[in-house]
Amino acid sequence: MSDAAQPTAAEVRAAAEAVKAALDRHLEAVENRTGDDDPAVYAAFNDLAAAAEAYDERLYDRYDEVTPFEIPGVEDSLPPYDGPEDPSALSVLIRRDYAVAEPQRLLAQAQRIADLDRADGSAEAAAVVGASVHAALGVLFGEFEPDEIASRHKEFGLEEGDSTLWVAAADELPEPGEWLSTPFDQADPGRVICRFDVSAVFDDDELHGGPDDTLPDTP
Repeated sequence: MSDAAQPTAAEVRAAAEAVKAALDRHLEAVENRTGDDDPAVYAAFNDLAAAAEAYDERLYDRYDEVTPFEIPGVEDSLPPYDGPEDPSALSVLIRRDYAVAEPQRLLAQAQRIADLDRADGSAEAAAVVGASVHAALGVLFGEFEPDEIASRHKEFGLEEGDSTLWVAAADELPEPGEWLSTPFDQADPGRVICRFDVSAVFDDDELHGGPDDTLPDTP
């Protein structure tokens, strides 16, 4: 970047002052919030993120230095909500990732389930799983609800990855079976009412809040 394109020292200082002011406004909004989804907190969060990003850019351009702040990028955010104010239906979209950390434990647990399902414990039961992780996962998820697997994943030889839950507004319930062939193709980020994310990049066992969540004051 040429010297002519660099921000001046005064512009960097002004950007820093804007961050300080945005911090004060955010704290004031949090202290006076009327609920978990207070729009004033949402707006203050976005203003603070924008101010911090602007300061970070100017600091780098002028002094080749960076801040310790992690600024949420556009690619990580949902668009503003544009669904109905009073939804008459909703969709809950859940994704949970797992690594098969202990295949032998998974195979053993799945085989135990298969054997219990066959009262005679015959050789036919022993062949249900065998050495197939694919078959073991089918047995496991056929026996337990996803929430139970999430709470007992280590017992089944699985390791948690990221997970997310989106609650999206709908105009009405689709006809039975209408979307079963493509259940996730019609997910509209603009209709997401709230979302909850869990990831190793956040603090352990905490829900991630941000500009798209119902927890806008805890980014």
